[in-house]
Amino acid sequence: MKDLYIYYQVKDEHAQALEARVRALQARLAEQSGVAPQLKRRPDSKDGLQTWMEIYPVVGEGFAGELAAATDEAGLLALTHGQRHTEVFMDLPPCA
Repeated sequence: MKDLYIYYQVKDEHAQALEARVRALQARLAEQSGVAPQLKRRPDSKDGLQTWMEIYPVVGEGFAGELAAATDEAGLLALTHGQRHTEVFMDLPPCA
């Protein structure tokens, strides 16, 4: 199992509309896949831009494709500034 971290920027004036779309997307994905998504942002804006992060912990192999399709369907790219960057992390095995 892996965790997905997606970060991107949004203009201050688009933040409220984007938040509504992301929360709706995350609620739908949580219902469909059982994932427990999180939405975070840096505390400050810089040059009128906020940095946001979506976190999807403990996802299966097909989840990244589901997320990409849901992102397109929700029209998130119309409200983000630049690209969405995805990082994948996994747990380290415990010491023996």
